[in-house]
This record gives sequence, C-alpha cells and structure tokens, in this order.
Amino acid sequence: MKNIKNIFNCLFLLLAAASSAISQSAKGKEGTFALTNATLVTVTNGTIEKGMLIIQEGKIAALGNTVAIPEGAEVVDCNGLYIYPGMIEGGARLGLTEVGSDARTRDYNEIGDVIPQMQALTAVNPNSVLIPVTRVSGVTTSLAMPTGGLLPGTAALINLHGYTPEQMYAGFQAVVLNFPTTGKRSRWDSRSDEEIKKDAEKALKQLNDVWRKAVSYYKLDSAINATKSDKKLEYYPEMEALLPVVRGERALLVEVNAANDIKAAIEWVKDKNLKVIFSGVSEGWRMAEELAEAKIPVITGPVLNIPNRDYDRYDRAYTNPVVMQKAGVKVAIRTADAENVRNLPYNAGFAAAYGMDKEQALRAITIIPAEIFGVADQLGSLEVGKSATLFVADGDPFETKTQVKHVFIEGWKIPLISRQTRLYDEFLERQPGLKK
Repeated sequence: MKNIKNIFNCLFLLLAAASSAISQSAKGKEGTFALTNATLVTVTNGTIEKGMLIIQEGKIAALGNTVAIPEGAEVVDCNGLYIYPGMIEGGARLGLTEVGSDARTRDYNEIGDVIPQMQALTAVNPNSVLIPVTRVSGVTTSLAMPTGGLLPGTAALINLHGYTPEQMYAGFQAVVLNFPTTGKRSRWDSRSDEEIKKDAEKALKQLNDVWRKAVSYYKLDSAINATKSDKKLEYYPEMEALLPVVRGERALLVEVNAANDIKAAIEWVKDKNLKVIFSGVSEGWRMAEELAEAKIPVITGPVLNIPNRDYDRYDRAYTNPVVMQKAGVKVAIRTADAENVRNLPYNAGFAAAYGMDKEQALRAITIIPAEIFGVADQLGSLEVGKSATLFVADGDPFETKTQVKHVFIEGWKIPLISRQTRLYDEFLERQPGLKK
C-alpha cells in the first residue's frame, strides 16, 4: 500500500512539473543594457544619430554619442534601428476585459450610477492575453478606464508588465465622470428627442446633487481636521472617493463628446478649482476655441472613426485632433479600445496624415499624455533619469510595415511573444502537415 502511495506521489509531482513547464511563458530580463548605434528619437530634445542609450536599474542612465558602455552590460546592437519612448494609451479597457461576448471576463462596468470608489486598478488582470499583443507593438502604458454610469469608478495608469496590479501601477489615478449627454448614445438609440431631453436633465440634476454632497463632505472633513478632533465622519465610500477630487488632489476625467455637451461641461467645471481632463471629445473641433480658452487638456479618440453626424465631412474624426491642437488645446490621442489598443500609433498616424505635424502626433501619444497624467518626470520621452520604458523599431511607428525589435518596460527587456506570435509559430511548422 505504501509503495502504491509513493508511486502516486511521484506521478503527481511529474504531472505538476509538466503542467508548470507548459504554462510558463518567456520571462522578462532585468539588468544593464547598452543599446548601441541607434537613432534616438528623444521626443523632447530632438533626434540623435548613431547614438547609444544605457539602461541601468530600470532607468535611462545615459544617452548620446559619447557614452561609455558600463562593465558587464549586455550590448544590443541597434544599427539601422530607431529608439522611441514607449507609447501611452490615454483611456482604454485593456486589462479590464478579455472576451467581449462573455460578461464573466468584463470588469470595466460595475452596477450603479454613482460608484467612484470602484478602483479599476483592483480589477486589472496582469495575465490578460491582450497585454502582450499590445506591448509588442510599442504601446507600453495604458489608462485602465471604467465605463458605465454617471461616476463609474476611478481609472488607473498601468505599465504593461508585472505579476500584480500594484506592480503595474504607473502613478496616476482619476475619477471618471460620464457627463450627461443631450444626444443619442449610439446609432441604435431609439429614444425620442423628448425622452433624450428628460434623461439629460435628470442626469444633470443627479450630478449636481452628488456634487453638492461631495462639497459638504469636504467642508465637514476640513472642519474636523482644523480642530484636530478625534471625531470622524460616518463612512461614506462614494464621498471618500470624491474627496481628493474636490480638494484638487486628484483629477476628474470627464468623458464628453457632442459639441453642446462639451460646452455644458466647460460651464459646469468652471470656478470649481478642479484638476480636469476631458476625454473622448469627438466634436472638439466644433468647440476648439472654447476648450483652449478654458485651458482644459484633452485626450481624444479614437481617430480611426466615422463622423458623429451624417452631414459631417468623412474626415472629421481624422482632423479633430489637429483643429484642437492648432487652437491651443493640449491634445493627447487614445484608441478607447481593448483588443486593438495596439493600433494607437495608427490613430496618431491618421492625425498626422490629416494635418497634424508628425512630431506633434508622436508627442500626442508619448510626452503629452505623460504631462496630462502628471508622470512626465518618468515617462513619455528619452531622458536621463527617466524610466527605461521604450521600444526599438526598424522604422516609423506610424507605418504598418514597421517592425518592433525590442521592448523595455521599467528596465525589463520584454519577450516579443504574444498569442498571435505563438499561433503563427504553431501553424508555420505544423505537425502533422497538410495531406497532399
């Protein structure tokens, strides 16, 4: 009996080891790297030809034409290649969903209209198969953004590498507000004009009621803190989540698209002394001067889209970013996607093709979102002391023919492996092959 038990134990261990070996993915590599003979597209300080970039302890330790290679560094020859800062997605469901048709894998839309306390960071799935698909395209950072009701939760910026959401966290959070809309929600919205008007008025009243409570909660909290009293406010999670927004410590990310709604949102945030970011803004071209005057930064997109209105020009979505940018608005570009966040450079590419300066289009997916999110000291450009979050490619990232050769996230050299590459390799050398 004892022998049989030992045999079963051995079999179990063998199966466990085999299972582990099968499930293990290629790991990132940490260390000191010298990327040599590259064209360095710094974004903020021009382009350096035949330059070198040193990665050490997760940071950019040095870059330029006269850089010494540290002892023990792994040399990566980048002759004929270009180094860019990692691209930043300004608002997507990446990490919060896996299969769109399966509700069990969707964590971006919780029950309730006013739930700012719901943290997107806690719902991020570091093992999502969509993450490797995205980062091998040079998109290294993404804002995980909840959707749904009036105040659907708190968005979080993540780097696309790590075993836990905390390891992925990139230093920025914002409470999301879906500003009440006076238009149809989609092409399939069957509500009458009267119903749309009533729903918008109801939503705006709800928003104002919530905001009055948040301001009152802030005043009570401030009064208690001023008197150094031991008393504490009764636990109110919704107001606790809005407290740093009212204080101006955390940004309010306002999702708004139609021109009339943008105008109303500008008026609503006026004189509230908030850190405000507008996202979506698909009709920003109609309100560009007003947005510039209000000094509200914008994360717009998707650019690869069709016009909101049937009578608008076919290229309104393509030209939207440049119209706002030329008016003086700080503009970043996003995909607002999940499976296809990897198309971020092509959204920027279309903006460049339809009037935006090419350098400005690159800035719109690198340093500008980093500035808007308050992480420009770490991300968005190639500078000494910043996070070594970057990618190496054989050409212009806006061109579909360009191939990404290396990706680094916080100094980790990331394997260029994804679900797609595994499928490609599997069927390229399939066994058994096709019968003749």
